[in-house]
Amino acid sequence: MYKLVVVGGKLRGQEFVLKSGENVLGRDPGCDIHFPVEGVSKKHMGVTVADDVIYVNDLGSANGTFLNGRIVKKASIKSGDKIGLPNSILQLVYVQEKKVVVKKKVAVQREREESLDELLSGGTPPDNLVGKIFWLFKYKFMPLLHGINQEYEWRILLAIMTAAFALVTITLTIGPVLQDSKNVLMNEIRIRGTHYADEISRTNTKALEQKALERVDTSFLDGAGQDGVESYELIDLDGRVLRPISRLNEYTNDTVSIQIKEWFSNPKNKNIKDARILPLEGGKIGIGKQIFVYDPKTGTQEPVGIIAIRFAPTTLTAEASKSTRLYLESVVTSLLVGILFFGVVYYLTLRPIEELRIQIEEGLRGRRRSVESKLLFEEMNPVRNAINTGLQRIRELQRDESDISADDLESDDAYVNTLLEFMRGAQGPVIVLNSAKNLVRINTPAEDVCGIRQSMSEGMNILDITKERGFAATLIELCDNSANNSGLSQEGNYELQGKPYNIYVNSLMGKDGFAKGFYIAFVLDN
Repeated sequence: MYKLVVVGGKLRGQEFVLKSGENVLGRDPGCDIHFPVEGVSKKHMGVTVADDVIYVNDLGSANGTFLNGRIVKKASIKSGDKIGLPNSILQLVYVQEKKVVVKKKVAVQREREESLDELLSGGTPPDNLVGKIFWLFKYKFMPLLHGINQEYEWRILLAIMTAAFALVTITLTIGPVLQDSKNVLMNEIRIRGTHYADEISRTNTKALEQKALERVDTSFLDGAGQDGVESYELIDLDGRVLRPISRLNEYTNDTVSIQIKEWFSNPKNKNIKDARILPLEGGKIGIGKQIFVYDPKTGTQEPVGIIAIRFAPTTLTAEASKSTRLYLESVVTSLLVGILFFGVVYYLTLRPIEELRIQIEEGLRGRRRSVESKLLFEEMNPVRNAINTGLQRIRELQRDESDISADDLESDDAYVNTLLEFMRGAQGPVIVLNSAKNLVRINTPAEDVCGIRQSMSEGMNILDITKERGFAATLIELCDNSANNSGLSQEGNYELQGKPYNIYVNSLMGKDGFAKGFYIAFVLDN
């Protein structure tokens, strides 16, 4: 039985069993093999199976059909050959039914291809509190900023957020300090006003006891202007002015005196001895306090009058000016630091993107085989891997054997033998594959872990010797990522025999820039 296995592109991992006779592949749903990939024609190619002979023929497609890197119209193919289509690579695989015997069970890992909608929505939130908080921040709050980013350039959004951060930080840190300072100053003024009222009571004891408020002496207030007293009124409980003497027996028309009198006239405020403070315009304040005397008949303190003072303290004005200046200085300083921070973050982020763009252009022009960077930016690694895979596929599709010199044609043998030498000293499970990802050697620990037997699987593709497509797809992806990143080690994980294993894949690169063999090691994740 023959089948086509997609080893590269959007449908990677999918398999199509070939029936006897002609199998038409294309984007048309009526084709024998429905292949919905952009660039593939409605009826792109036909694969004819006649006993042990397989033919592939192009059906007049717009973008052509490639066999092992060469464009073809009609050609015979054998197991292991690769067919190149737009944005996809397929491999012909011959499957010997019931040939592979797996004695040990390999745990199933469900493959799931995330759609863009699933990626943006975040799926189901995690159960733990910390994870849920991060999930809400990433998938509920950040989409608001992403929406703004759809209207404004990222650099503008970053500048707005930096300025907002500076203003909010200053307001939350400097604001409370300035307010506390103002509260302390207001409390000092309250104490001063209370002191004036107490001074009137102390120096006019007899007049107050006899309720002869017209004999009360308030002359010390008349000369207190230098202490911030702008004006004052001593009134009785009915609102008649008793002092200053120039307005004796007039009813008060001062707004401060009237408001304080009305407040103390409220039955629930009648016996309050604390001062009442009213904020006024122009940085001024009003202070009012009831004057009490001892009534021998009732044995209690009774209110006999109200002292109302308008304060215009220079200290309060100076403090307000100082607070405003301090706040503005802090804002300006924070904005200057914010501008520096914006520049650092913007260009620190922009550098890897510009570097990636230049390397992609060099790769498309054939001057570079892979994109890489010395800058540590882990979040960019999946992007680089995807780009390197694309560049590799482009090279495979564009490559023409007539353009390759004899020196460039290299066999896998020398490289594979080197990997086999490394394998001899391995203590744990190890698999060695050749460039086509066919099994060359598997040691005994790896046989037990993977359920693959050397005697039954040697020379067969990794896709054909494992029943678990997820396991095979994981190995192929790690191999491709290593090959597309100049042989760098790639790490993945998979559950085998009910135990979690870390999988490490290294590829040995040839002079022609292509991977010639793969060294796969398994380490139990304790």
